[in-house]
Amino acid sequence: MSYSKWNIVVKEVSKLDKPGKFLFKTTVGDVTSTRAETVPNKKIYSKQEGSPITGLGYILNPKGNIVEVTLFAEFEEEEQEMVLGMAGDMFIDSLKKYAEYLESGGKPDKYNKKKS
Repeated sequence: MSYSKWNIVVKEVSKLDKPGKFLFKTTVGDVTSTRAETVPNKKIYSKQEGSPITGLGYILNPKGNIVEVTLFAEFEEEEQEMVLGMAGDMFIDSLKKYAEYLESGGKPDKYNKKKS
C-alpha cells in the first residue's frame, strides 16, 4: 500500500476484491497487480495486468543493517527491454531514496518523492 509514497510513477494504490490484489493508478495508466508469491524477508513476486511488465519481483538479501534488493521483471516485447530497464532503474532509485530518507530518521507521512 505504500508504493504511492515512494514510487515516482504511482499516484494511488487501492486494494481490490481478493487478498494480494491491488490497483495502481500511475502516470502511464492503471495497472492491476496480483501477489503470486511471498517468502518473508526473501522474495516477493506479482503478476501485472495493464502494463508491458507482466511480472515483477524482488529478491531480498538481508546483510546486517541493510537489505540488498534485486529487482526482476518479465515482459513479452523484446524491443521494450531498454526502456523497461531504464524504468527499472528509476524504480530502484525511488525505493533507495525512500529507504535512505527513513534510515536518516524521516517520517513516512512527511516524505515528498517529488523533492527527493
